[in-house]
This record gives sequence, structure tokens and C-alpha cells, in this order.
Amino acid sequence: QYFKPRSAPTEVRDGITANSYLGDGVNELVFDVEARRPDPHRLIEAYNASAAALNLVRAFTQGGYADLRQVHAWNQDFVRDSQAGQRYERWAADIDRALSFMTACGADPEEFRRVDFYAAHEALVLDYEKPLVRIDSRTGNPYSVSGHFLWAGERTRDPEGAHVDFLATIHNPVGVKLGPKTNPDDALRLLDRLDPTHTPGRLTLITRMGAGTVREALPNIVSKVEASGHQVTWVCDPMHGNTQTSSSGHKTRQFDDVVDEVRGFFEVHRGLGSNPGWMHIELTGDDVTECVGGSFGIQEHQLADRYETACDPRLNREQSLELAFMVAEILGE
Repeated sequence: QYFKPRSAPTEVRDGITANSYLGDGVNELVFDVEARRPDPHRLIEAYNASAAALNLVRAFTQGGYADLRQVHAWNQDFVRDSQAGQRYERWAADIDRALSFMTACGADPEEFRRVDFYAAHEALVLDYEKPLVRIDSRTGNPYSVSGHFLWAGERTRDPEGAHVDFLATIHNPVGVKLGPKTNPDDALRLLDRLDPTHTPGRLTLITRMGAGTVREALPNIVSKVEASGHQVTWVCDPMHGNTQTSSSGHKTRQFDDVVDEVRGFFEVHRGLGSNPGWMHIELTGDDVTECVGGSFGIQEHQLADRYETACDPRLNREQSLELAFMVAEILGE
């Protein structure tokens, strides 16, 4: 995450005022007036780092690392070693039987051995985004090549603002984050601004309500959007509405809050007959201690043990798999 939205433009420590840290693509994390000065050369560094990361991921996904059998082996490790994983042993066993059956039948489709990988990010820094727009020579339509899917954040989703205006000009699929204070009428204005032709797949609404408000705030928005005739994709972001500061000063999230918002998201859509699409999760495959809770019971006093993020707290490997199996359980109900 090379660009980071902040609620305040500056930060004060010991009487010294410096620019807020805006991500490695803009300035440095270290608190120093000069280091926090925006550096345009960092935009190019962010581009090069992104391209290198995508090339590496593409090599992995095409080279067998994403083989369904390999992924299932990771799931089996989780089920065997994790206390919470024992709950999901039936799901792992069902997958195992299905794979064994297809192997016995000689079925080995290409889709099992590789995956298509797509990149998405918030279109936050327009000085980075605008130079990466290209015109499709066949259609004459402008597309962003900084990512396949871009979205406007909760702070930048003003229907008349520069970020929404930028998203309205490109033909990529785009999204908008909606928080608990979203007025349903504002959501409708965003629909008309970003999806005037009612194109299926064009617009995704990413809701980040918070565990305590999702069941009250989401239904009215969903009802009005569904009645508008726009065919949007509904996405749950159970991370950003549940951020809190621990007693040790670490920004963190309670795993139980993340789980509760996911459950609330599905409950609302099932109650209204709308279709939940996918989830937006901040996670890592490393065994970090950034979010509290989960099957290994990470406590607040353990956050400093392996708190590695410079941006937002992420679910670690065990917490991510636990959440994934829980969603599979919900979908199977």
C-alpha cells in the first residue's frame, strides 16, 4: 500500500509539526520535517515496485503455486493445526473427496492449475493515476492501466469531487466505499455519476459500516440502490469500520468485530433478497500480531510482538483462513 489516506494533513510531536505520512509513494514514515516532504520521484518508485510485485505474483500463479491441490494442502494444515480449524474439518474433507473423485476420473482442467490474477487499489493520488490512463486503439475509450479495478474511498467519494470525476472518465470497472453515515440519496447520485448507462459489472459498492451499525445502516442503502435499476456488485469491507486504538497505542482491530460485520452483511442481503458479492480484506500470509483475537487468542499486550504494518492492521495467516472457512460455512447454510 504505497498511498495512504489520512484524516489530518499534519502531525505534531514534541512541538514539531510535519506532514502526515501519506504512504511510501509520497513521503517517508520516519518523523522528520524533511523526510515527510512529498517527493515526486517516489511516484515512479511506487510504479516500479508495483510492476515488480505483479510480475512476481503472475509468475507464481502461472507456475503451479496456485494449483487447487496446493491451496487445499494449505487448508488441510490449517484444519489440522488450528483450534478453530477443527470446526471446518467437514469442509476440508468435502473438498478432498471432490478432488480425489476428479483425479480418479482423469479430470485435470487447466483452471485447477492456474488462476487469472487482477489488481485493485484506491485511486487516491491523482498525480499518480492520471498519467497512467491510456486510450484503447480499438474503441477509443480511456482505461486506467495502474490497476484492473479502482475505487474511491470514504473520504474521496464526493459525487462532484475530483476523484469521482476521474473514475467517471475511465472504462475500467470501478467502486466506491460507503460508510455508516452515507445518505442513501448520495449513493444514488454516485450511481448516476459512475454508471449512467446501467452497465452490469461497471460499479461496485464496498460497504464499511462497522460491526455495531451494519444491521441498521445498510438495509436502507441496499433497498434504494436495488430499486434504482442499477446492477451493482455489493462488497463487504469488515476491516475499516472496525479500527480502534489499543491501550498500547497500536492501531488494531478485533477479529470478533470483523466476523460480526461479515455476518451482518450476509444477514442484511439475505433479508432483502439482494446478492452479496465478495469481501475486501486486509491480510498477510505472515504470522503477525496486528489484529486481536482469532483462534490463537492474540491479546492486546501481544500486539508489539510482531506488529509490522506501516499502514493498517492486517489479519494474519490463521485469522484469514479462519474467516474464509467461516464465510464458506455461511454460504453453505
